[in-house]
Amino acid sequence: MFEISTDKVDAEIPAPASGVLQDIKVSEGTTVQVNTVVGTIATDGESAAAATKPVGAPQPAATPEEKKAPAAPKTAPTQAEEPPAPTPAHEEEDHARSSPLVRKIAREHNVNLSQVSGTGLGGRITKQDIMAFLERSQAPAAAQPAGAPVPARASQPSAPAAPVGIPGDLVPATQMRKIIAQRMIESRRTSAHVHAMFEVDLTRIVNLRNKTKAGFEQRNGVRLTFMPFFVRAAIIATQQFPIVNASMEGDNIRYHRHVNMGIAVALDWGLIVPVLKNADELNFLGLQRGITDLGERARNKKLKPDEVEGSTFTITNPGQFGAVFGLPIINQPNSAIMGVGGITKAPLVVTDADGNDSIAIRSVVHLTLGYDHRLIDGAVADQFMALVKKTLEGWSEEVG
Repeated sequence: MFEISTDKVDAEIPAPASGVLQDIKVSEGTTVQVNTVVGTIATDGESAAAATKPVGAPQPAATPEEKKAPAAPKTAPTQAEEPPAPTPAHEEEDHARSSPLVRKIAREHNVNLSQVSGTGLGGRITKQDIMAFLERSQAPAAAQPAGAPVPARASQPSAPAAPVGIPGDLVPATQMRKIIAQRMIESRRTSAHVHAMFEVDLTRIVNLRNKTKAGFEQRNGVRLTFMPFFVRAAIIATQQFPIVNASMEGDNIRYHRHVNMGIAVALDWGLIVPVLKNADELNFLGLQRGITDLGERARNKKLKPDEVEGSTFTITNPGQFGAVFGLPIINQPNSAIMGVGGITKAPLVVTDADGNDSIAIRSVVHLTLGYDHRLIDGAVADQFMALVKKTLEGWSEEVG
């Protein structure tokens, strides 16, 4: 039906019942309290005075969420959205199974939504579903069965992941962008930011991953990525230096019992930090599965509000886009955040067991720790990162 944007999560909300949207009570972009009725749905046989249904996931009363109400529904679909001469029931069905953005992409590419399989709640067609459908339909014609209909024009490029502003235009910031801006300014004002950077020889892990990734995916049904190595090394270091996993509460310091690992995920429309709870109790395979699951659901807008709160330490990965390193802003109320740069090959001086030096090509990554100098002294931050470096360079744990 619509999307809600809160200070914690951006999520698509499917209709809570089948029927007709009779009334929109809140205009788009309005901030409302939790459990506010934003519209009424009349089911078959009901009148416009049907019972109202509050829409949106309830949140703790102490932190009211910002919700985005739906835009006015269309009175009729375009020809591109439906097959010729659709019945009214089929017309309602496709609208219930997709969002306005999905229908817009369908119109632009002349796609019949009845031919697209939905993976969302209740079979709802998500943006990822229609984009995947377009990619498949634009494959060479020889790959399709003889006589199969072509639902999309292969000559047209895929729709852009997000609208791009035209230079000179003035456009309103999205709700998520407003929240990100507010949180970043608050963090800079709250914490005394200092950064430390360490160069890490990741050759041992790169070789291990190259050797085991095929078997790992076959055995466990999940890809082997580099992130769980960094997460595991950070967990080991926080157990040795618990102040890095602590947070300020007024004039007191809260030492957290567990490591709730926030892992920043870049989205087409912004940034979100889902949280892997009690990460210190998971083995390597559990970390990989948890990281993969949170990342996929973040991109599909299926995270629950409690899955993006409660972090005690955060890792972000600017290196995935080619950055050598980053200087990330602390994710409040954490006291530290670790940035992972790009993994590149570089010449390094290596020393053998006999003390002889030589130059070798090694896989190198630059890690940065952004920390709050109110809690963490520079010596502690450097010792923390030295242990992370030692753990990664001498990796000995089984990956599963």
